[in-house]
Amino acid sequence: MLQSLNSFFFDWVLTAISLWVASHVFRGIKFSSSGALIVAALLLGFANALVRPVLIFLTLPLTIITLGLFLLVINGLMILLVAKLMNGFKVDGFWTAVFASIFISLLSMVLASVLGDAFGTPPPPMLPSGGGTWL
Repeated sequence: MLQSLNSFFFDWVLTAISLWVASHVFRGIKFSSSGALIVAALLLGFANALVRPVLIFLTLPLTIITLGLFLLVINGLMILLVAKLMNGFKVDGFWTAVFASIFISLLSMVLASVLGDAFGTPPPPMLPSGGGTWL
């Protein structure tokens, strides 16, 4: 239980850092305050945990036809959803959200691999065959 709580907070911090960096890289992403940034990271985590799986299921044929590229659109839609739900978080357009979602995903992955060892978070689970790790 405590390990999963630590993992949740670690992911939340990584998302907040990635959103903050993305707001400096992309002109179309703005936060009114640091509190808005923290709440946006939390809402993005909830949207990815609750809404994203439903969207993936509903758009599965389209995702298969596009060989998974439609998942990038879903990721951008999650950022736009959070921006619509919050007053202090602004995203200028759809393509800004899509490119920012790619950037945020990559940066979070890099930060997790670098900082995960420093904070003692467990490595990703192994594949059933025993080789490699899940992304």
